Amino acid sequence: MGNSRPKVVIVGGGFGGLFCARRLKNVDADVTLLDRAACHVFQPLLYQCATGTLSIGQISRSLRQELEHHHNVTTLLGEAVRLDPDARRVTARRPDETTFDLDYDYLVIAAGMRQSYFGKEEFATWAPGMKTLDDALSIRRRVFAAFEIAETLPPGPERDQWLTFVVTGGGPTGVELAGQIRELATRALANQFHSINPEDARVLLFDGGDRVLKSFAPALADRAQRTLEILGVEMHFGVHVTDVRRDGVTVSPKGGAPSEEYASRTVLWTAGVEAVPFARHVAEVLGAQTDRSGRISVDADLSVPGHSEVFVIGDLAGRDGLPGVAENAMQGGLHAAACIRRELSGAARKNYRYRDLGSAAYISRGNALLQAGPVKLAGLAGWLGWGFIHIAFLTGVRNRFSTVGTWLATITRANRSDRAFILGGSGHPEEPYTWESPVHQSYTARQQKSA
Repeated sequence: MGNSRPKVVIVGGGFGGLFCARRLKNVDADVTLLDRAACHVFQPLLYQCATGTLSIGQISRSLRQELEHHHNVTTLLGEAVRLDPDARRVTARRPDETTFDLDYDYLVIAAGMRQSYFGKEEFATWAPGMKTLDDALSIRRRVFAAFEIAETLPPGPERDQWLTFVVTGGGPTGVELAGQIRELATRALANQFHSINPEDARVLLFDGGDRVLKSFAPALADRAQRTLEILGVEMHFGVHVTDVRRDGVTVSPKGGAPSEEYASRTVLWTAGVEAVPFARHVAEVLGAQTDRSGRISVDADLSVPGHSEVFVIGDLAGRDGLPGVAENAMQGGLHAAACIRRELSGAARKNYRYRDLGSAAYISRGNALLQAGPVKLAGLAGWLGWGFIHIAFLTGVRNRFSTVGTWLATITRANRSDRAFILGGSGHPEEPYTWESPVHQSYTARQQKSA
């Protein structure tokens, strides 16, 4: 390592990267945290941002602000794109497409996973996932604009398309989104339109399994399913969404029965995840094994076999029994930092031991699930436990108080305070909710010409 201080590079500012950087405070090393968004996002609450309950600022915090008192930690904006393991160097790309290099003695990869469309990336145009703040804002625009557009249409099939919402995937994110859209339609928006009745909105949930929330105990999953049915969510199991278009989806049963078409102008995708491109590149250059989703196989201490200086934590760590949840990322970040601290002090590393702190899922106001070891809660008790856990892990005291206040207001009133959305700027030129689409531009040109 020479005479200079050891260099630690952390790729990713999610739960794993942030907890690792925090734990390395005051260590005799120079730590660089590289993130493509320069902020930490509390992903478990993205759906509440998407459906108007919480604002962006309540579920995110600047990494620079979060780590301002960690004087040995530098935060940089950039996306890791290349790894040179021989030179121990990471190349990152700035938003303007230029690049810069970061040398390391230890590398912690906490880049997380992205939404998977199972090889059909064209689906992303019409079916956004739920992984980033941009995703949440895109979904907010689509959901609220759908009601607004329906208000301008006469009764009939076209209006029905806009009032039909499709959610793919029956995991926690899919269940939370489906429940929130129905609650939005039946509560917050119920009396705010004149031509349409928002309560008529249909929410269709499609999943390839036989029930929702397969990672939860069957009794809790059944409770969640009954709650969704009471809310009015229409659930279809044992099916795959095999095509997504501007005006609907194709759904194919797993048993080989004929496919069905469903007309919808709002499709939300939560069906799978895969490794980000940089993680796949890392596995290739390090000669590491991966699973079909791109998770990288790691040794017992979370380092890559044959490269003890490289740690992989969180969703990307491909080791039996490690779930893709926030708690695993947090614990993995703390463990990687502890290994580095011990090694710098001359002590031996310890193996990683994941401690299951439980799982939680929000269904609707006053209804949530909480599963932690022998403790299994549902309904109001589960909702209180869910709220306590999420508040505890939000970054920033201000965000915690603000979020609690917003939740209390939402409980007592039907109002959702963060429903603002902007038309345009989605990146998809054919998107029907933007003033920038070719259809609108052509219409505008004709109007100007006729004038």
